[in-house]
Amino acid sequence: MSNLLVALVLSASLFGCNRSDPIVLIQLHPKNPEIIYIATNDYIYKTRDGGQTWTNLSQGMSHSRVIAMAIDPVYPATVYAGTKGDAVYKSHDGGQRWASMRTGLDDATITSVVNQFIFDPADAQHIFLATTMGVFETKNGGEQWTKKMEGMKEVLMVVTLGMDPTRPSILYAGTSGGVYKSIDQAGHWEKVNNGLVPPDMLKTSRALNVTSIQVDPYEPDTVYAATLTGLYKTTDGAKSWKRIGESLADQMIVTMVLDRTRRGVVYIAGRDGLHRSEDAGITWKLINNGLATTNVRTIAQSTTDPKLFYAGTNGSGLYRSQDNGETWKPMPTIGGRA
Repeated sequence: MSNLLVALVLSASLFGCNRSDPIVLIQLHPKNPEIIYIATNDYIYKTRDGGQTWTNLSQGMSHSRVIAMAIDPVYPATVYAGTKGDAVYKSHDGGQRWASMRTGLDDATITSVVNQFIFDPADAQHIFLATTMGVFETKNGGEQWTKKMEGMKEVLMVVTLGMDPTRPSILYAGTSGGVYKSIDQAGHWEKVNNGLVPPDMLKTSRALNVTSIQVDPYEPDTVYAATLTGLYKTTDGAKSWKRIGESLADQMIVTMVLDRTRRGVVYIAGRDGLHRSEDAGITWKLINNGLATTNVRTIAQSTTDPKLFYAGTNGSGLYRSQDNGETWKPMPTIGGRA
């Protein structure tokens, strides 16, 4: 190995990821806009200065990929990480040290793939978990997890959860076979696939891979379901679904955000970049101005500035927009001594 190659390898190991590493999630601090967590295929990083410098936070964790994160809304120094292979980790000090929280998640090895966390807004110790072996719940901040799958018989793989922000007892689960709804905080689930899964595919466990479910905070009976084969919407609490966004060139939608301050404004992302609708999904505008690659993996809206958005790409790093996605600017290369 040449000295130059050795230097490059050492540099990569010490200074983290570069623009070519996929950014698979962005987690924003609920109160401090300078603090951002991101995850690549290999590591978690954190910035405390709005993205100027980054620190690797993966010490103490296994080598499993982190694919989900959540910050305690009451005590933001408490952070949860969900992995692709090693269940849940929890940190009490902003990611400096991690402890495994897998009690109750050990009944099968595949259970340890964690896709999403959802907090009960009334109790930050009460968390719901979407995993490849179903929905789990903790009432004590992850010390113990309990499976909550009554009524969800046809599928096991739960990719995403959506909670009604006005009625937190109502949950929606996006699965490998459509959508389920619970009206009693995951005590019982009912399949709600009318108009969502074609009749000839209803018995196929992978009939429809749902990637994101978002409940409209202004009209809580309106719910959006993004899938790998298109976008769907219900206005009657999932009694029936209608296909929307059929004009979109690419129907594989990997992530979705509802604007928290503007009624009817929806953002979606996929292989051809970012799209925004300002009329609840009727028409769409491509908003890729400034992106070096259109393959967007994740997007996030700031909790402190509603015009501020972040986008993580599959090849050109992290971007920031300060005008609701109209223009994007690349952020500094992610790095910083681990």
